[in-house]
Amino acid sequence: MASDINQTITHIAEIIIDELKLEDVTPETFDADLDLVDEVGIDSMDLATIALVLRDKYGIRIDEDDYPKLTTVRIIAEYIAGKLTDDE
Repeated sequence: MASDINQTITHIAEIIIDELKLEDVTPETFDADLDLVDEVGIDSMDLATIALVLRDKYGIRIDEDDYPKLTTVRIIAEYIAGKLTDDE
């Protein structure tokens, strides 16, 4: 289970780095507990874009009402894991 979450964290970090064109950071060095809004500077449009990419990648529905809760890569990974478990 822990390795699944770690794998998901790495994939989410890759998506965020790619979508936001972040430089000097890799999925391995991306801090999964950084606050994406306050510390990384993601705005609501960036978050919506990332949510759409994650929805397509994982085949899950991410409610817009949940966006404010998705504040770190780790929280997003746990959210996705919960959605995938609910769908099984």
